[in-house]
Amino acid sequence: MEPDLSVNVLGQKLRPCGTDPMTGYFRNGSCDTCAADAGSHTVCAVMTAEFLAFSAYVGNDLSTPRPEFGFPGLKPGDRWCLCAARFLQAHEEGCAPRIDLSATHARALDIVEIDILKAHAI
Repeated sequence: MEPDLSVNVLGQKLRPCGTDPMTGYFRNGSCDTCAADAGSHTVCAVMTAEFLAFSAYVGNDLSTPRPEFGFPGLKPGDRWCLCAARFLQAHEEGCAPRIDLSATHARALDIVEIDILKAHAI
């Protein structure tokens, strides 16, 4: 699998999201995506305690380490490529984290309107 053309929601070259912990569908530090990425892990978000609690509540515990998957668990301040639909859900519930538009893949726009993304930009 090769990543799709790496363009961000601003129409520019996609910037890295985070490497500590290593994020992205390809675990390359960027919110690159491809046709196999059914979850559209395209939104580069800065984790908050509120969002992490929300994510756990809706069934995706991102805080607990899962060493068997090489996942250290996230904490507030970590940058992570979120599923676009989960970001939209968090927005609708009033607990969306801040996001880095320069590191958010253009494919996020298939799910989340640009005005919503801009409202949460760092």
